[in-house]
Amino acid sequence: MNITTYIAGPIDANNYLIYDESTRDAVLIDCSDYREDILNEVKQKGLNVKYILLTHGHFDHILGVNEMKKALNVKAGIAKADIILLEHTPEMCEMFGIPPEEPQIADFTFDSDTKLSIGNNQIQILYTPGHTEGGVSYLIEDNLFCGDTLFKGSFGRTDLPGGDFKAIVNSIKNTLFKLDDNINVYPGHGESTTIGYEKKYNEIN
Repeated sequence: MNITTYIAGPIDANNYLIYDESTRDAVLIDCSDYREDILNEVKQKGLNVKYILLTHGHFDHILGVNEMKKALNVKAGIAKADIILLEHTPEMCEMFGIPPEEPQIADFTFDSDTKLSIGNNQIQILYTPGHTEGGVSYLIEDNLFCGDTLFKGSFGRTDLPGGDFKAIVNSIKNTLFKLDDNINVYPGHGESTTIGYEKKYNEIN
């Protein structure tokens, strides 16, 4: 599995282009801006991007959805509980002093029966609310893409719409920390880490 990180958007969020080297199937996780360099990589490597998957609905992770969907000819998905955040994109931008952007549109939402894959690999959806009500993490092989739930040494803020401190503690300790220590963690901001490292050193402990 090949992973390329693109730092994009007004608050430097991590966007991840992941592809299966054998099938060339790909997925874009989070979509903070319209990025020609992502489109160029897709074209140069002959990738088949299957969908854009959002970890949550905060504006700094989703502002490129409408344009990138068109450019890649794909659909975007998000947990149902975070649809409301997409609808309120302009207001969220204004809260942070960002010029208001139009609402971003997701094409499908997840439920307990949703099946997603990339190449021959299943994309496991882990519900990790707390930063937002509908926050999710995606586990692909031994790689976890957790949005703003877990960072290296810290965790996501819970004072924004949909935030819940008790919920994020539960998501980290009872969902993410139940994963194998060798799982690579790719957060929504900052550098990557591992589950084992965070079990020892994260400030949430």
